[in-house]
This record gives sequence, structure tokens and C-alpha cells, in this order.
Amino acid sequence: MTFWWPLVVIGFAVGICKLLFMLIPYNVPSIDVDASDVLDDGNQAKENSFIYIPSRRQTDKVQCYEPATMKYLGYFPALKPDEVKERVVQARKAQKVWAKTSFKQRRQFLRILLKYIVEHQKLICEVSSRDTGKTMVDASLGEIMTTCEKIHWLLSEGEKWLKPEYRSCGRSMIHKTAKVEFHPLGVVGAIVSWNYPFHNIFNPMLAAVFSGNSIVIKVSENASWSGCFYLRIIQAALSAVGAPENLVEVITGFAETGEALVSSVDKMIFVGSPGVGKMIMRKAADTLIPVTLELGGKDAFIVCEDIDVSHVAQIAARGALQSSGQNCAGAERFYVHKDIYSSFVAEVVRIVKSVTAGPPLVGKYDMGAICMQEHSERLQSLVNDALDKGAEIVGRGSVGNIGEGAVDQYFPPTIIVNVNHTMKLMQEEAFGPIMPIMKFSTDEEAVTLANDSKYGLGCAVFSGSQRRAREIASQLHCGVAAINDFASNYMCQSLPFGGVKDSGFGRFGGVEGLRACCLVKSVVEDRFWPLIKTKIPKPIQYPISESGFEFQESLVEALYGLNVLDRLRALVDVLKTLSEPNTSKNSKRTD
Repeated sequence: MTFWWPLVVIGFAVGICKLLFMLIPYNVPSIDVDASDVLDDGNQAKENSFIYIPSRRQTDKVQCYEPATMKYLGYFPALKPDEVKERVVQARKAQKVWAKTSFKQRRQFLRILLKYIVEHQKLICEVSSRDTGKTMVDASLGEIMTTCEKIHWLLSEGEKWLKPEYRSCGRSMIHKTAKVEFHPLGVVGAIVSWNYPFHNIFNPMLAAVFSGNSIVIKVSENASWSGCFYLRIIQAALSAVGAPENLVEVITGFAETGEALVSSVDKMIFVGSPGVGKMIMRKAADTLIPVTLELGGKDAFIVCEDIDVSHVAQIAARGALQSSGQNCAGAERFYVHKDIYSSFVAEVVRIVKSVTAGPPLVGKYDMGAICMQEHSERLQSLVNDALDKGAEIVGRGSVGNIGEGAVDQYFPPTIIVNVNHTMKLMQEEAFGPIMPIMKFSTDEEAVTLANDSKYGLGCAVFSGSQRRAREIASQLHCGVAAINDFASNYMCQSLPFGGVKDSGFGRFGGVEGLRACCLVKSVVEDRFWPLIKTKIPKPIQYPISESGFEFQESLVEALYGLNVLDRLRALVDVLKTLSEPNTSKNSKRTD
């Protein structure tokens, strides 16, 4: 006891010191970002504001408008290939400087961003809301919380996962050390979707910059207005830590802008549709750069009979209606056990009928607008196809008071039953606030139905038995699984995110996503240099000895033989061969 007591006291003192150290605030400077031209001027409530009439042809400008009202926001240039390549050249110069910075400097950059985000949540969410039509709550959940969690994870663990990682050397290289080093790739390119404009920019940017890269991000033509403002936040934070200009670039444009980016960078990250993802792969093949593709999904939401119906129904509604259903990992197929099917449907109908969609910055609406032009028509065509094949609408939310010019930008939350897999609604990604609900009888049937999809991004399984839920989820062919919850994986930023099949491949997020921004290099060196150096054994030195192969046979058995006695015998043969004079085959032929 007399020996352990001082150690206990020291350990307690260290713990207290760590706690006190945590209470000391970091010295994080504030940054000023000009937001005068993005602040809401009340346009969503003005009847006489300019209504944007979309053009059906691409020009040299990316026109921006509020989906919730169709009121004009402005335009940005559609960059030409030469302009894109010049941006990449400038980013490459900046990266060479940034690659030499310390993790301390990079963490300070993250803290400055985090401080700004926490202090300006309302501004960031309003900009996202105006450009994509989502509500402030949806923006907070999908833009703010996810990004803050990623920054927090990088601050806590980022450096650890980018430091050299030592590996085992094996039997034959026991005198060596083996490690993996993670070096910056150079310039990372990203083409991101419009559904979460703030997070979709920050997500690849944070990983790329923290790992020592520069990044050029092409934002969607449907979210260029917000993307260019969010770039100001990043640039201000980089400037505050003395980072070189052009380390992070946001570019705007259409297809040729994206193609030029793919052909100019050292790695490509894409978030979008399978069709465009395949085009990017073909383009990336020209320069053989690595590609990470996140191509959406058709996530299954499985509900077993042993759950609390009212509890799970609320989660189901959020999974389907978050951001008007415009989520890559949104719940799009609901499979409910036959014993609770009726009660579950009744509960979600009750919830959905209470949901009202409308311009999010005008009133207290539960759901916002559909971002893309004419997407409401596609949603209605999916519903019509299901109705023609026997499905039935059993519940719908309502649409509030909206302007005449924005009527087509809204789709009421809709619950459909009597669905089956012959319907397009159960096969194609809807990307809208529709809940098709299908019943199942056994766990095996639920697994079969859930796997009957060309997509494989995520799933959610609910059961009163966690073991049962895990068993079902383990059989689903997808990259992300939540047990008794929905989409909680994305808030665990230590985890990778990505799918299989038409949902793409590669991962962003977590250790895997961070290291995917790196050149992974294997390094081997002598453990006891210069005392022990690598020498070629005499029997296999040039010219090769007559006993060269016999030496190799004995060496292999001594190292890897399964029988200890055989290995010892082989070791004796190795030592015997080494002690013999080296007689080469060539010298014998000469004689």
C-alpha cells in the first residue's frame, strides 16, 4: 500500500490538472465576414419582388433564385475550362506552402471556423434556406450540427490518424521497422450537390485542408449563391492563420466547368447522381486519379412488430421529410411488420397531416420548398405510376400561402400504401417528401425486400431486440446501418460514409475519408542502424552459388514451417550453407 499510495496521489493530481487545463479557453481570434449582400431583406414576404423566370438554355452565367419564392438573387460566371485550370494552378502553388504547416496551425484554422459558425448560426442557416428552400431547423440539423461535429472530431483526433502508423514487420524482416506515412496528395477537386450547400462545401474542404492539401470545389448551379458566400468564411479563417491565398477555391459553372476540374486535380470527390458519377469516372481515367463517389440512395427503413409505434413513427417522419426529403441518405422505402402495419400507418398519417410546407423565412412552416426546377413534376409522376399500379394515398400534409410564381416548387408530404417493387417509386431515388409503406411477414422477407434495390447507401432497422435488429442490418447490402435510429451514423464523424452498387464507392468522413485525401506511403528501415545492416546472404549473391536454391528452401522452412522441430532442422541447414565456401554455377561451367 505504501508503494501504490504515491502513484494514486500523482494520478489524481494529473487528472485535476487536465480538468483545469480544459477550463482554460483557447485564444481564438474572431473574423469579420461581409454579409451585407446576403442578409434577408424581407423579399420572401414582398409581393412585388422580381420573379425569376428560369431559362431552358445554359449561358455564360449561373442564375440564382430562391426556390421558396422564385425571387431573383443574382448571378455568377460559368467558368470556362482555361479559367478552371488557372484556378487549379494557383491552388497548387498555395498547397506547396500549406503542406509545410504544423498541425497546430491547422487546428487553429478549425477553431476559428468553429467559433464563427457557432456565433453565426442564424446567418448561415438563412443563407442556406434562401438558396435551397429548406427550413431553419432543417438547415441547423443538416448544415450546422454536422459541420461542427466534423470540426470537433478533427480537432480531437485528426492529427493522430495522420501521423505515421507503425505496423508489424513479419518474421523475415524482424530486424526492420515498418510504418505507413500519410502525405498530402496535392490539389483535391470536389463537385458537390446543392441539398446542403454549407456542409457539402465544408465536409471535403475540412478533410483536404487539415491533411495538407488545397481544394477546388465546384458548387452546384442550384446553390452557387450560398456557396460563394460560404467561401468568404473559409478565406477569412485562412487569412487569420497566415495561410496562402487560393488554398481553397469555389468555382461556378455547368458541365464543362466540372469536366475541366476533373482533368486538372490529383483526386476527385463527387456527390451527385449515378449518371454524372459514371461520366466523372470516365474523365478521371484519362489522368488515373482516385475518385470518391457518393451517388445517393434508396434507404430502407425496417420496422419490426416489437417496437413502440408512436416513438418510431416520429423518427420515420423525420427520416422522410427532413429538408423536404432531399437527402442522399433519406428514408425512401418503409417496410413495416404486418402485425403493426395498420397502427403504424395511422400514426404517421396523423403526424404528416399536421405538416405544412411553405416559404421558410415567411412563417412557421414545418417543411420548405423543392429546390430543383420541375422536380415536383417528377415526384408526381412517380406517385401517378404507383397509383396506376394499385397504390393508394392515405395521408397528405398541406401547402401554406405561397406566391403564384412558386407554386411548382412545393410538394405536400405524402403517405402511400399498397406499394410493391414493380412501382418506380420503390426502385428510383425520389428525393422528395414521400413515404411509401409496404408490409412484411418475416425478417427474411424484410431483408430480401430491402436488398432488392440498385442502391446501397444506408438503412435503419427498428426492433425491441437490439440483437434482432443487428442481425437484420448485418444482412443488408449497404455502407451505413443505424440500429433503432435513423441517420445517426453521420453525426459520428469518426465513421466513414459511403455506399455500394449505384450509391458509389469510396468513403468520406472518419479515418478512411481523412486518409483518402493522402498519398499513403509504406516505409521500411533498419531497426538497429548502423549496428545491423541488410546484407545479401552469400549463397544468393551474384554470381549465384550452386547451393542458392537449397539455401532458400531451408530459409523458407525455418521461417514459416508449421513444425517446430522441422524449423530447427532447417535453421541448422541455413547456418551450414552460410558457412560453406561460395561456389558459383558460372565458375563451375568455366572449369
